[in-house]
Amino acid sequence: MPSEQTKTYVDSDRFRGALITQSDVGGLEIRDCWFEERVKIVDCWGPEVYLAGAIGRIVVNDVDVTAYVEAELDRAEPNRVLAREARTADEIRAAWAAIEETWAATVSRVRELPEELHRRRVDDEWSFIETLRHLLHASDKWLGNPVLEEDSPYHPLGFGPGGDPDGVAGLTVDADPSLEEILEPRLARMGTMREFVSRVTDADLDRLCTRKPIGNDPEADYSVRRCLKVVLAEEAEHHRYAARDLAVLTAG
Repeated sequence: MPSEQTKTYVDSDRFRGALITQSDVGGLEIRDCWFEERVKIVDCWGPEVYLAGAIGRIVVNDVDVTAYVEAELDRAEPNRVLAREARTADEIRAAWAAIEETWAATVSRVRELPEELHRRRVDDEWSFIETLRHLLHASDKWLGNPVLEEDSPYHPLGFGPGGDPDGVAGLTVDADPSLEEILEPRLARMGTMREFVSRVTDADLDRLCTRKPIGNDPEADYSVRRCLKVVLAEEAEHHRYAARDLAVLTAG
C-alpha cells in the first residue's frame, strides 16, 4: 500500500507521452492503468522489474517473449485456454464446468487454512476473500445485469476492478465478510451461471444485450457471448492469481 509520503495520481493523463530520464524511480508502482500506444523502458538498470496485465506484445532486451509468457500462463491455469477459445454454447458449458470444478477444489483447500490467511494479502494483491468479492461483482456486472436483466443484479459485498464501487450504488466496499459469508452469494451466483449456460443455445449467444455493463463503453455492442466470455476470463485469471498467492501463504 502507498505510504502517506507517496504521491498518488488517480484518473490522470499527466504522464501520457512523458519522458522520465536519469531519475531514481525505485519503488515505482503503476496499477490499473492503460495505454493505447507503446510503452518503452530502455537503458535502465535495477534488481527486479515485475510486469503483469493484459499486454499484447512484450519485448525484453530485444527478445519477444510474448508467446513464451502466454504458454506459461496457460500451463499454470489451463482454464485460460478454455475461456479464451470458447465460442459455441457447448464450449462455454465445458469451460464453465471446468472453472467450477477448479474453484471448488481451491475453496475446499482454503477452508482448511487458518482464518487469518483468508484475509492476508501477498505483495499487496487481493486476499482470497477479496478475490471472491470481486468475482461476485464481475458476475453481477456481466451476467446478472446485461444478460439476465435482473431487477437488482448487484450484491452489496461485491466490488469492482480497483476494489471500488465501479459506479454501482449500494456496494459495501469497506465490509469485512468471513469466507463463509462471501461464499453464500458467490456460490449462489455461480449456480445462476451454471443454470443459464446449461440451456443456452448458439443462437442465444448472438443476441445483443439491451443493457450495457456499467462502467464500459456505452456505445459498444455487447452480445450474450461477449458477456459470458468476460465472466469466464475473469474466473480463470483470478483463480491463477489466487493459486499463486496461496502457494506463498502455505509455503513453510
